[in-house]
Amino acid sequence: MKSLTISCKNQTIKGEITLSGSKSISNRALLIRALCSEYFEILNLSDSDDTVTMENLLNSNSDVLDAHHAGTTFRFLTAYLSTQDGTHVLTGSERMQQRPIKALVDALNFLGADITYLKDEGYPPLKISSPKTVWKNDITLPANISSQYITALLLIAPTLPDGLIIRLEGEIVSKPYIEMTLGMMDYFGVKVIVDWQNQMISISHQAYVAKDFFVEADWSAASYYYIIAGLSKSADIVLHGLQEDSLQGDAAIAQIGRKFGVETVFGNKSIRIVKDEKAKIPEFFEYDFIKEPDIAQSVSVICAGLGVNALFTGLQTLRIKETDRIAALQNELQKVGVFISKMPAKFSKKTGVEYYMQEGKAMFEQDDAPVFETYNDHRMAMAFAPLSLLGSVRVQDPNVISKSYPNYWKDLIKLGFQMETN
Repeated sequence: MKSLTISCKNQTIKGEITLSGSKSISNRALLIRALCSEYFEILNLSDSDDTVTMENLLNSNSDVLDAHHAGTTFRFLTAYLSTQDGTHVLTGSERMQQRPIKALVDALNFLGADITYLKDEGYPPLKISSPKTVWKNDITLPANISSQYITALLLIAPTLPDGLIIRLEGEIVSKPYIEMTLGMMDYFGVKVIVDWQNQMISISHQAYVAKDFFVEADWSAASYYYIIAGLSKSADIVLHGLQEDSLQGDAAIAQIGRKFGVETVFGNKSIRIVKDEKAKIPEFFEYDFIKEPDIAQSVSVICAGLGVNALFTGLQTLRIKETDRIAALQNELQKVGVFISKMPAKFSKKTGVEYYMQEGKAMFEQDDAPVFETYNDHRMAMAFAPLSLLGSVRVQDPNVISKSYPNYWKDLIKLGFQMETN
């Protein structure tokens, strides 16, 4: 399927959707199970490509492991394999081989791993050999590196001979993802000493305790339904599998939604998203995505669809995702008359913060559906599809959604959206 034309004639959206387990939580749970001496059940495991790949590679006996496009999988496995005996080659797709891994490899090699690059220094593929006989137990890292690097180190920390102390210098990026990891480690019996004031995390050598685990649904996936509700005339959507007391930072979309007239009612492992016809829409919206970068595209599209001008910060990690997500947003939104511009450096001289201004309202030409490229990025496809509430849209490479949410198109049909394959 090369492209998908999506339309939605009904402006009143109502229905129920059951979401799969969170990819981020699932992949952490799988790695903890691999590091645990006893097997335990993981319930509601994500059906995403990334999690399927993670599970398959952890169960593989092959010396060559291909993570394909799965960034989290690649980073977690880099740390995991560095603690295992034997020699493995860890590789990935062409895009994966363009995504930096040097900060994690440097950290692991410093601690006692034996990892070398097979092509360009700082990038996959990697050759990971048996670790050295002595592991260090103290490391200082820049706090603005990917939270996935820090999480990878945290997850293996209790299995290291003398544990690990991680000291972070500077502003922490995506702190909620680190807190998610620490919360899961605590569930599985690992005691962690956290000093956020001094930005230090200390973990002694100890064993994970096997306990069956339920994976809550994915708040990143839920964000697309907040777009739908926001762009609808009125909405009443129930999403099963989510909870108010969430490990996921992306649950912030519930608070953001309120700014656009979308209210959230929390139930027992479900939420109800409601928008009234009389909901008030702001003229301007400002947000810092440093803690929740994965919902930036969703919020950008809500603003575009409603014609809300916005000022965004905290987007720096978007450049090293599946694609350069800032450039992708700029390219695709301008097709419907919405523009994202990086503000001149004078606005951030003192702080170094990058500011992006978004202006315009998405406009559609009659009988001429805009064609949105997805750049091999699942979030581009899922975030732009709800614009079909304003007019038909065409999404290129729609199968890319399988990376995190394989049933997305089927679930949109349940809400009244129409699909035509091209």
